Amino acid sequence: MNNRSHTCVIMTSLASVVFLMMVLYGVFGTQQASSFILRQDYQLLGRPLYKLDLSWPKNPELFTGNVFGVAVNQYAGVVYVAQRGENVPKVLAFTSEGDFLMSWNTTTLEMPHGIFLADALSNPTIWITDVGNGPYGHTVKQYSPSGKLLQVLGTPGEAGSGLNPLQFDQPAEIFIHESGEMYIVDGDGGMNNRLIKLSSDQEVLWVHGEKGQGLAQFYIPHSVTVDNAQRVWVADRGNKRIQVFNSLTGDWLGSWGSCFTEDAPYSVRLTPNKKYFVVVQLNTNQISLLDAPPVGLIGQCRVVSVIQMADEAKPHLVDLDLKSGVLYVAEIGAQQAQKFIPFSLGRETLRFKRSQ
Repeated sequence: MNNRSHTCVIMTSLASVVFLMMVLYGVFGTQQASSFILRQDYQLLGRPLYKLDLSWPKNPELFTGNVFGVAVNQYAGVVYVAQRGENVPKVLAFTSEGDFLMSWNTTTLEMPHGIFLADALSNPTIWITDVGNGPYGHTVKQYSPSGKLLQVLGTPGEAGSGLNPLQFDQPAEIFIHESGEMYIVDGDGGMNNRLIKLSSDQEVLWVHGEKGQGLAQFYIPHSVTVDNAQRVWVADRGNKRIQVFNSLTGDWLGSWGSCFTEDAPYSVRLTPNKKYFVVVQLNTNQISLLDAPPVGLIGQCRVVSVIQMADEAKPHLVDLDLKSGVLYVAEIGAQQAQKFIPFSLGRETLRFKRSQ
């Protein structure tokens, strides 16, 4: 059942927790505590932070299945939520203000996993990966905003590894570049562990498809995004790392693993300003903001802030409104999607605190 009592706490360091414990046990005096808070706030200055919008959506009881994915049309102000379950609508549509618009009662979706909105400005369509084992599964499908099936990639109902014709086995997610080129991570636990790039005409351009722990090998590639520097970022879930590739050639560029020692990355997206990656870690119930490296550099990952979610929320996949920066999170455990609004601490805020 839905649980809107889940709360979110933004934590940036263990020091914040230690401080709260010290206040509770009377270790700090008032003046010392105020000074400590200011020091912590200065550490947060300019960092990306988010606060939970408890009013979204206005009818949370409409979440009747396991919520797996979310996609945003920033121009129309519409949020699409994909859920699973017997006799439940597989897609729900809400406004960005939280009003319910419609549900898709299509029979062509079995077990939606990833969901992506393409061509938001000119001709919006919704792409959904289907990991079901029935007659419509193992495919990537394109729908109209009202839920009409437009086309199917893959061989419906048949798991496979073929490239001509194209076959999938539990495809996890699709990302469509503004050029129309497609990036598909195929292998949410099936026989495939691969990253496929397709042209806008759906011709295979390059593939990385070997299971393993080595360079350009995968174990459950789960999410994919592309930045403005022609780099493809893949959440290699089973190997607890993010791998990076050249989007034109497919060449391996590097990997990040040091930020994921406790839990694997499940979802990877970029903020609208392209300065940060938003990365989900399901088992620790965290969403981390990581610095996006400049052109020509991969380096090591660096966490700049964290959204610590409630126990058993199990965040799975995310999407962002690329106009406002608002973050939407699909939560398997809590069986809901939630909205987080970005904010940052400015120097005026700190001056106000200092004067109090």
